[in-house]
Amino acid sequence: MRIAVTIFLTDETITPTRLARELEDRGFAGLYLPEHTHIPVERTTPYPAGGELPPEYGRTLDPFVALGQAAAVTERLGLGTGITLVAQHDPIALAKQVATLDHLSGGRFTLGLGFGWNVEEAADHGVRWSSRRELVRDRMALMRALWSERPVAYEGEFGGVRASHAYPKPARKPRGPVVGPRTLVGGAAGPKLFTHISEYADGWLPIGGRGLGEALPVLRTVWADAGRDPRALQIVPYAVHPSPGKLAHFADLGIEEVVAQLPPAGEAEVLKTLDGLAAHL
Repeated sequence: MRIAVTIFLTDETITPTRLARELEDRGFAGLYLPEHTHIPVERTTPYPAGGELPPEYGRTLDPFVALGQAAAVTERLGLGTGITLVAQHDPIALAKQVATLDHLSGGRFTLGLGFGWNVEEAADHGVRWSSRRELVRDRMALMRALWSERPVAYEGEFGGVRASHAYPKPARKPRGPVVGPRTLVGGAAGPKLFTHISEYADGWLPIGGRGLGEALPVLRTVWADAGRDPRALQIVPYAVHPSPGKLAHFADLGIEEVVAQLPPAGEAEVLKTLDGLAAHL
């Protein structure tokens, strides 16, 4: 089982370079970073986990800048987003960011993407909440056009791009409908999510990993019905607090990688947590 980690890196936590070096030295598989551009003070959207929204949500570092620093000081560590809020980005600029990070890191980047939960944050980006999933699908298709080996035009419901020269290209070669880096879609189990995964991704990034025994057969059916190779589907439970029993259960489901949650803390506390997680490596 490969063990990667995720953390809310902020202006008050351990730095990206220090953490990345420690992860690679200790044998962890990767570092995934979340994204929030801002958290409006006046909002009605409840925190999905319940209670008050933790302060780190409004202090997150830009994940692409932080992962660029991590890439520069490591050679093997996987680098990923968990998740990129694709609807809140200009897709042409995001395609360049993703391709550049993947190119400079030697193909180590995983694009974890999602649809968001904070209505007010998305609204400030001009996102209409009811159509955000369709917007993400459209923007992924546009980015795939820019990542293609030859210039390809794309015209969708929400935007388009002329056939263009767009370099660098992501390091990985196209795999069926997936053009670009390894792509995982986050979100709760359901027909819409599983359709998105099967259309343009390599797999699923489920938070916590509960209910996978019931959900995975459904996803595998949708995946196979879309003509995808059953052996290629990747499931990466995210923000997990590992235990031997939990990891054994995941392994029985055919899962090969999990992403453990680190506290949004300073160097001493984060390194102490890594010492505890190292028992699972």
